Amino acid sequence: MFGAFRATPISQGGLLWKTPWKLSVTRKANVRSRLKKVDAVIEAVRASGVQCHALERALELPKEHEMLAKDKYTVYTPHAVGYRKGIHKVPKWTRITQRTNPKGF
Repeated sequence: MFGAFRATPISQGGLLWKTPWKLSVTRKANVRSRLKKVDAVIEAVRASGVQCHALERALELPKEHEMLAKDKYTVYTPHAVGYRKGIHKVPKWTRITQRTNPKGF
């Protein structure tokens, strides 16, 4: 078949999404950096004297240095074997908070 929808080796059944099964050292460092930047923004808003419901919820979240490595780099999922999967497997994982996980998992 020719044209825009021609068969390629990838579309014929190869590994299409090459997502690594674990985070690299660089990506882990980026996660820690991102968490620290969020902590700095929350602290700056708190110091400015603003009062709102979202700030109260944000202050209840653990800071980056208080989180376990398990909570920084993995998220709870009922479908995985150990009830955890890598944070990079979550859609839009840089945009939503993953700081709260069920206790014990």
